[in-house]
Amino acid sequence: MNEMVEQIELLLEQENNKQLKEYLNNLNISDVEELIGELPEHGPRFIETLSLNRAVNVFRILDSPTQERIIKKLSGQKVADLINALPPDDRTALFSELHGDAVKTLILHLSPDDRKEALSLLGYEEDSVGRLMTPDYIAVKKTWDVTRVLSHIRRYGKNSETIDVIYVIDENGVLLDDIRIREILLVKPETKVSDLMDGRLISLSASDPQEEAINIFRMNNRVALPVVDNEHILLGIVTVDDILWIANEEYTEDIQKIGGTEALDEPYLDINLFRLVKKRVGWLIILFLGEMLTATAMGFFEKSIEKAVVLALFIPLIISSGGNSGSQASTLIIQAMALGEVTVMDWWRVMRRELLSGLMLGLTLGLIGFMRIYIWTMFSPIYGPHWILVGLTVGCALVGVVLWGSLAGSMLPLILKKLGADPATSSAPFVATLVDVTGLIIYFSIAVMIMKGVML
Repeated sequence: MNEMVEQIELLLEQENNKQLKEYLNNLNISDVEELIGELPEHGPRFIETLSLNRAVNVFRILDSPTQERIIKKLSGQKVADLINALPPDDRTALFSELHGDAVKTLILHLSPDDRKEALSLLGYEEDSVGRLMTPDYIAVKKTWDVTRVLSHIRRYGKNSETIDVIYVIDENGVLLDDIRIREILLVKPETKVSDLMDGRLISLSASDPQEEAINIFRMNNRVALPVVDNEHILLGIVTVDDILWIANEEYTEDIQKIGGTEALDEPYLDINLFRLVKKRVGWLIILFLGEMLTATAMGFFEKSIEKAVVLALFIPLIISSGGNSGSQASTLIIQAMALGEVTVMDWWRVMRRELLSGLMLGLTLGLIGFMRIYIWTMFSPIYGPHWILVGLTVGCALVGVVLWGSLAGSMLPLILKKLGADPATSSAPFVATLVDVTGLIIYFSIAVMIMKGVML
């Protein structure tokens, strides 16, 4: 990569546009993308220099902030050529990231048909499958024979997003089936399309959430899936490359939310410092206010702490164990939901498993906690003559807190999903804060029950 950057910098210094164009056009598009990342100030020039087809292929794999930054610095003609050459789904993705005025300006560069198509695609909700689909596909009628189908593909296939799958529709545009191209190529020319149909059709609805489409692609070995409306009329297709892109964005967004921050809409090193702080401060304030309830809980048990100061020694141990178990459970369930392994309907199975696993984990930590106090008592009188009560309190509290943490961490994502919110919002810090407060209540309640009349 360093050698490539040096070569490009040399050509830029020499102002050798002919060699620069030749060099860029011979690189893989992924290499050009990396070059734009290494030399962002020259990104617009690289796009201007590349042949149109390669410029489109490079531009469509850039992240949204980079696309926006580059398109603002391109010449008017290059912008028009680029926007018109972009596949409809990539064009829609670009428009959806830009401000309204910028979109209006760019749409003017499109032909009347493309402009109508872009506005139609932008009419779907932001995170819907409709925003991902492209209307460039091959559709045939079930009454056609293979000879006519192949002739149709030769005529229109060049403009199609993919010809790996051919779609069968009726006279009203209703989707009937999909046929892989290999099945068409391996039969006699006089074979009817209806003879190749098997009825095993998988389709997406234009209003489906994009997350749902990711799961459907994951569960089915398809390079593309058709998109239909409420009347099952074929509107377009979604290809696996778009789904992989969205899946990566969803994964990144979920990881950021799990870490206790709003999702960043641009790369970490590119985002403005004040915007970065703004993205993080909201959650920190919420978590801080939540942790303040810990002090309130401790104040409620102030007299108990005064009588048995030794209890205060184990507060960090108790709340951290509950928070860790809750964070574990939350992360596991969010990941399972993202992979389609767990749905809201599975809540009882999840709860049952977490009841058992939380109990076993709690018993393990509780035993370790009791043994720690027992062994320490052999060398120090710090826990006093009633060390057995202290050990039982800590051991039982760990069982209760870890069990509660596992249940809270596993149920919160499912509850949020049921309410229509993003499960990733029940992030590890949020679960930890919740369990911190309730863990103290569990700890001191158990202490009062065990030590009442002796130490309390």
